Amino acid sequence: MTSLAARLAGIDDRIASRLAANGRAADSVTRIVVSKFHPSQLVRDLYELGVRDFGENKDQEASTKAIEVADLAVRWHFIGQLQSNKAKSVVKYAHAIHSLDRRSLLDALEKATAERPQPLPVFIQMNLTEDPGRGGIEPSQLLDFAASVAAVPTLSLIGVMAVASLDGQEEHDFELVARSSELLKTEHPQARSISAGMSGDFELAMDYGATHLRIGTAITGNRSV
Repeated sequence: MTSLAARLAGIDDRIASRLAANGRAADSVTRIVVSKFHPSQLVRDLYELGVRDFGENKDQEASTKAIEVADLAVRWHFIGQLQSNKAKSVVKYAHAIHSLDRRSLLDALEKATAERPQPLPVFIQMNLTEDPGRGGIEPSQLLDFAASVAAVPTLSLIGVMAVASLDGQEEHDFELVARSSELLKTEHPQARSISAGMSGDFELAMDYGATHLRIGTAITGNRSV
């Protein structure tokens, strides 16, 4: 069975190769290991291997892990759809929130970060489907919503986030994300980041400028539950 260290090294080699192929700097990508459904011991094991950035998508699990590994200098990325009533809890441990997707959540985060000494980095999540029930801002509404986010002094808008389709449209989706990112930068130059790409498509996402890769099972192996 391939070891955790070998899987991590294999992914890092693929990331490095893709960066080189695209003429990008070695430090232009943040590799986030998605640790959801795994115990905090896995976080400790990966930390020993040099991992510092971890992704979680449910506050109940993430907040518990954050306490269990509070002695480690972990950077937690909240990557799942966030309920507004969980905002106060999430901002206590999150290094960044990748899934800001609606006005009600923006209002909750503004309130939850009111006493924060440093702005909390956030990504605007985009909806790349025609299903309004999916989380995310419609591309046509990106700039309007971004203006509202930028008006909150305790939040720092750093880019866009998206999940590509699973129906063979990944390249089309990543191209749309890249165009949206360029549009966002015309009004918010600091919002240069793109959170996109997972275990099965991170290399393609990198071709379209992804800066934050959310990689789970390709590194962690099968989940515990």
